Amino acid sequence: MTLCGRFCCIVNRNKTFLQTTVSRFLLVMSENLFTPPPGVRGMEVLDRQAFNLTVQVPAIKIPTKAIGGLLKPLRSILLKRPNTKKLVDIPDDQLHKVLLFDPDKVVPEEHLTGEHGKLLQENAVTAVPQLYDLQLGYDSWTAQEVLTAILPEGEVTTAFSRVGHIAHLNLRDHQLPYKTLIGQVIMDKNQGITSVVNKTNIINNTFRFFSMELIAGEDKTTVTVKENHCSFEFDFAQVYWNPRLGTEHERITNKLRARDVVYDVFAGVGPFSIPAARKRCEVLANDLNPESYKWLVHNTKLNKVQDRVRTFNMDGRQFIQEVVKKDMIDRCQGEDADLQDHTSHVIMNLPAMAVEFLDVFRGLLAGEMLPEYQPPMIHCHTFSKADDPAADARRRVEEVLGAALPKDHYIHRVRDVAPNKEMMCVSFQMPLEVLLTHQGETDPSEPDRKKLKTET
Repeated sequence: MTLCGRFCCIVNRNKTFLQTTVSRFLLVMSENLFTPPPGVRGMEVLDRQAFNLTVQVPAIKIPTKAIGGLLKPLRSILLKRPNTKKLVDIPDDQLHKVLLFDPDKVVPEEHLTGEHGKLLQENAVTAVPQLYDLQLGYDSWTAQEVLTAILPEGEVTTAFSRVGHIAHLNLRDHQLPYKTLIGQVIMDKNQGITSVVNKTNIINNTFRFFSMELIAGEDKTTVTVKENHCSFEFDFAQVYWNPRLGTEHERITNKLRARDVVYDVFAGVGPFSIPAARKRCEVLANDLNPESYKWLVHNTKLNKVQDRVRTFNMDGRQFIQEVVKKDMIDRCQGEDADLQDHTSHVIMNLPAMAVEFLDVFRGLLAGEMLPEYQPPMIHCHTFSKADDPAADARRRVEEVLGAALPKDHYIHRVRDVAPNKEMMCVSFQMPLEVLLTHQGETDPSEPDRKKLKTET
């Protein structure tokens, strides 16, 4: 090789190295391109104008008539940002538009190759993107990006439960100085959210709802939600409702058949009872909270199932001892054969305390003449912090019943409530001997009854 040839080779290699280095540099820079201005850090009063920023992204000028044939094939490399158009108008030029590309996938001033480059050439469009000044504002950033830019590192939260128009947060103490700002951002970035509340204490053990404070938006806590093809209306500040339990409501409902009988001991506003009634089950629904009871009655009418739901406002223990017992006896002793052609289900969704209520079934039907009686299925929810939550739930249920569960019992993990805390559901057919044995009678083979601790 001549000296001149060697020189040209070195130049070409250096040129290639330089192009590759520039390309890699631009790709690294693009990772931080869509970061809000650093000056917003520590902001406690939301200033939306402070998020205005100009960034440079790859862009190509294309004929308006070619848009239809280019957008779909190029969509994998086009710019994707909230409230940011991929196509930008050009003042005084109706024949062309500017097409914006994702800077993570397209490098400015480098020729697009492969199918994308070929497509542009076929449409007489230059395949070399140029830098375009893109104006970004508050609406261009996601809630995660805004809060990450504002809050001290490690204090970002964008998670919330949605109940109708309300976003429900559970902020930690170190996040409270920013609570109003967090609420405003959550409301801005989520369509349909008009109120943001923060939980201020644990669930009220008597009526199963927690205190909350409004941190952004309108002070309106009466909501409408849809779940499992049913509509529910209630005052979220006065009753218990957990949108994360929708799957569990559906799972239990799917076990029911038309003409089954459902005894919903802690019914709330009806997330089990209303869907059960829509399946043509006969439902007896109870809740101690007068506000929950009011909305339970309202929701039976709202969903047009009031003829299949009988509602009660009493303590769960009293409900089982008086209402459930009488209904079980009436159905078993009734002359109408239809009264016996069903499966009974007792739903006990009060996981902090439901297991303690199981003792009411001991001797509940003692002394009654119940030919061919089929005991009810029990679906009892509980919390567990044990290493083996299923074994722990079974042990505690057996301790309260004073009897072993049937071999075909089923324990379902509902969800993680908190680190090292699980919500479980124990489903089993109530042992007949439990129902027929008087409270004072004991069986040496039964497990010892231990006092349970209520989890909150």
